Amino acid sequence: MLKRTLFFSSPYYLSLKDCQLVAQSKDQLTNKTIPVEDIGFIVLDHPQISFSMKLVEQLNANKVALVFCDSKHMPSSMLLNLESHSLQSELFRAQISASEPLKKNLWKQTIEAKIRNQAAHLEKQGHKAHELRAYAKSVKSGDLENREGLAARIYWSRLIGQGFFRDRYGDPPNHLLNYGYILLRSAVARALVGSGLLPTLGIHHHNKYNAFCLADDIMEPYRPFVDQLALAVYGDYPDELFLNKEMKARMLSLMAGDVWLDGTKRPLMVALSQTTASLGRCFNGENRKVVYPQFE
Repeated sequence: MLKRTLFFSSPYYLSLKDCQLVAQSKDQLTNKTIPVEDIGFIVLDHPQISFSMKLVEQLNANKVALVFCDSKHMPSSMLLNLESHSLQSELFRAQISASEPLKKNLWKQTIEAKIRNQAAHLEKQGHKAHELRAYAKSVKSGDLENREGLAARIYWSRLIGQGFFRDRYGDPPNHLLNYGYILLRSAVARALVGSGLLPTLGIHHHNKYNAFCLADDIMEPYRPFVDQLALAVYGDYPDELFLNKEMKARMLSLMAGDVWLDGTKRPLMVALSQTTASLGRCFNGENRKVVYPQFE
């Protein structure tokens, strides 16, 4: 079943009653209830939102990702269940002891999938992508020749224009891309934990200050889905330099968007769980291939 994504951007008190989340506005004019089992994500984007610990316990038991936004209204932290898989300790050991050749092979698969999806996105937008198709076929173990970087330069210049630079503090639509990538990162972290993996231990990213290195790795092939949505939202709000409530709500629809995985269409949130489960099977030796989505 597709889980719901909830976005709260005004003062609310969130509590639990009969296994349902009760959202009561601070002015007590609005009172809504949602079954906790139907929720996948909750994004809290207001300093006057409060909640009961009993609700947090139930959200945690149902593997709900609770995302908190900072004073700049950007997602900044997240609550994750650390005991969400029956074979967690076994998977932890397999992940920690993974060999360098295995991790380099997994990164090769990841970059191949990312570049293929970037090429498909370019073609869907009416641009040529033959160079990216060639790069995807020539990625070596560990991507030692940086096909990812070469593809990115072509991808962004054709997708948005020669003057565009992908930068956290750059011109629009960077603000939408930033927001979408942070949401995607939290979704990948949730899926990794749900599959019994440590999101901290990456196969390529190894920044000691980064608690989500593996999430940063595995999200790469999913980025073009964020790019597509961000461009669509930007087209409707070309003069907005800052994200408004409507733009954020549109970006949150990413989780329910359909992607193709192994020839079957399914919501991105579900696809992420299948990707991370396949990664777990690679770590414990059951399989050698990570299942990534195909951009259509």
